[in-house]
Amino acid sequence: MNEKKILITGGAGFIGSHLTKRLVRLGADVTVMVKYKSLIDNIRLSSIWQDIDVIEADLRNIDSLRQLNSYKNFDFVFHLAAYNHVGDSFLHVNEALLSNAVATANLLECLTDYGRFIYTSTSEVYGYQHSVPFEEEAKPFPISPYAVGKYAGELYAKMKRHQTNRPIVCIRPFNTFGPYQSDRAVIPELIIKCLLGSPIETTAGVQTREFNYVDNIIDGFIAIAEADPIPDQVINIGSNCEIAIRELILKIHNLTESRSELRVGALPNRPTEIWRMCADNERAERLLGWKPKVPFDDGLKMTVDWYRKYLDVYYGSSSPLNKL
Repeated sequence: MNEKKILITGGAGFIGSHLTKRLVRLGADVTVMVKYKSLIDNIRLSSIWQDIDVIEADLRNIDSLRQLNSYKNFDFVFHLAAYNHVGDSFLHVNEALLSNAVATANLLECLTDYGRFIYTSTSEVYGYQHSVPFEEEAKPFPISPYAVGKYAGELYAKMKRHQTNRPIVCIRPFNTFGPYQSDRAVIPELIIKCLLGSPIETTAGVQTREFNYVDNIIDGFIAIAEADPIPDQVINIGSNCEIAIRELILKIHNLTESRSELRVGALPNRPTEIWRMCADNERAERLLGWKPKVPFDDGLKMTVDWYRKYLDVYYGSSSPLNKL
């Protein structure tokens, strides 16, 4: 990746910021597209803000993408910008569809000069499946506006590759966790509540998910960018290891040595619950030579340690942040 010209949409997001920092360390010439060209709004990138080029644009507004005409010869485009909350997408249907489907189409129509385009889909497109782990050839059955929008974006990317024969590839990352993730996601939410001693109310927690430490997912992004030949099939990026939510809660409760009261079973199950979610990752290993390096328990411990420091900075009365 040394000296490669790279565009990352959503570069200030959780996964996008980790990808941006990794590529900068590898010597790439990185441009990120964000909604606001403001360091305060993009604190995840504070350590490298002077090392990247920043484009302020809203992918939902095709007029704001005209500035891409002055950017030429991107070797790689990583498209991660998205509306990314599954549950809230039922409350913000239009925003989810515009941000995930229409924005992807806008970007693909405006970009004309790139070496490889990586579209970031999601494991959520699988939805209801009779067979677990999820294989890429399974027929998607998205069951949220978020997933519908992401799958529409995936279909548009596939159509664009067929129409233009451009090097466009699609990946489906499974649930990711690690430092800098919003507490709207389940793992940081549980960690923060446990560290603060807040009560934790959940469903019975029998549903399973797989969770992947963010460094593993970034390895997958790099692998798909460097793959030769360019894959023409969608590829799962996941660990093939599932865990029940109840077990996850107990792990985090123990790791944090928390005194939080656990009210497992206090909440009803969601009407559209997916009871098992797990990746078949054989294709990624075969085509990309990729498999996760950081074990789940190690990643979880590192994440807990990071959130301890996070809480000291954001809530500690003597922290430099709170003295500003």
